[in-house]
Amino acid sequence: MRKYTVLLLIVLFITLALLVLDKVRRHSPAGAAQVKGAEIKKPEFPERVGEKIIYDVKMGNVRLGRAEFHHLAKVELNGKSVNQISFRTELFHFVDQEMIYGDQETYLPLKVVRDIVSWPKKEQITEVYDQEKYHLDITKSTGKTNPQKTEIQREGPIQNAILLPYCVRRVAKLEQGWTFKANLPTQSFEIKFTGIEDVTVPAGTFKAYHFQSSPSRFEIWISADQRKIPLKIKGSGGIGYVLLMREYIFEERNPS
Repeated sequence: MRKYTVLLLIVLFITLALLVLDKVRRHSPAGAAQVKGAEIKKPEFPERVGEKIIYDVKMGNVRLGRAEFHHLAKVELNGKSVNQISFRTELFHFVDQEMIYGDQETYLPLKVVRDIVSWPKKEQITEVYDQEKYHLDITKSTGKTNPQKTEIQREGPIQNAILLPYCVRRVAKLEQGWTFKANLPTQSFEIKFTGIEDVTVPAGTFKAYHFQSSPSRFEIWISADQRKIPLKIKGSGGIGYVLLMREYIFEERNPS
């Protein structure tokens, strides 16, 4: 039982890490974010449809499994065109498949469906966001009991860990001291840009923007180029996981 608990915590840390980087709402009051030291602009490739990033999940020198981010397409949700993005984590006897639907301009989450298999248990979690009222409805179902429902009310837009890196991708010029406040469903973090350094991952060595969270929970390195790819995510807690990019793929397609 302790083994499955540790694996679940690793995945939760991974989700938080990808969470803590990237989401800034441009001009609307409902999506205003607290950002200092940065100029915001629409990204050069706003949809990024076809982008796929594959990661190794490691603890120390031990490879635990893999994770895959994939920006799939534009789809219809409640009569609105939205981004469809998947994030899949595969560890020993554990699979977490997330399907995320986000606003095309702000990348704020609108709906998330997670299918989790922690052998032999299965569960599905559905999250529905009201970004105008800063409200989140969560439904958890195991198929054996009545679904568990949870409501969360926040003071501002509610972000998603997987979509957060799009905040950095919308910044035209990063400067020392740049900060961003991320509102997750149950926690808030301040992310700070600390400088540019070399980082080595299985895909190679890159110049990278280095970010740290406050409270100290994780560090993130994002490529210091036009693509701004999350290269490395490191947990600062006792588990000590690290997420390292193995491969970056861009499948060109018509995003419409």
